[in-house]
Amino acid sequence: MPRKRRVWVPGDTYHIMCRGNHQQNIFRDDEDREFYLIVLKRLKVICPFLLHAYCLMDNHVHLLIETTTVDITKIMYHINKDYAVYFNQKYSFVGHLFQGRFRWELVDNNPYYLEVSRYIHLNPVKAEMVERPQEYNWSSYQSYVQEEIENSLADTYKILGYFKDPKRLKYQRFVEDGVIFN
Repeated sequence: MPRKRRVWVPGDTYHIMCRGNHQQNIFRDDEDREFYLIVLKRLKVICPFLLHAYCLMDNHVHLLIETTTVDITKIMYHINKDYAVYFNQKYSFVGHLFQGRFRWELVDNNPYYLEVSRYIHLNPVKAEMVERPQEYNWSSYQSYVQEEIENSLADTYKILGYFKDPKRLKYQRFVEDGVIFN
């Protein structure tokens, strides 16, 4: 039976989740994570999209992507294919790296949009990888809470636009209100 075609509308925003097949790690070292970020940066030019938030966990990825002129399935096809080719060559890996197609949820209202960004940035805290989200180097959170980071991969203006000055501090409080620290 053929897969159901996903509906795409230019300008839609999606919370994307890609998990390693059999929950295996898709990132084994920092070089792998760096390469994934290079793939994202390159594809933002080839298949234009806005990357509002991201988090690279050991065995999965969260992306908050707003499409422009290219279908989300095409964007994700290229991201996952390019990274899988790299991973398979580096580790002499055979078979599927990712568990099926990517999962996605349409982000269609402002409160949900902000909640998804908070969820993505708190993922390493909830997984007990770090105590605070700014301690995790493989998410877009630092682009939000630090003054302008040069060559930031994340497009922060939309999310920060929901907050009044000082925007970065208010966003940090919003995110950190979602978890109780020890």
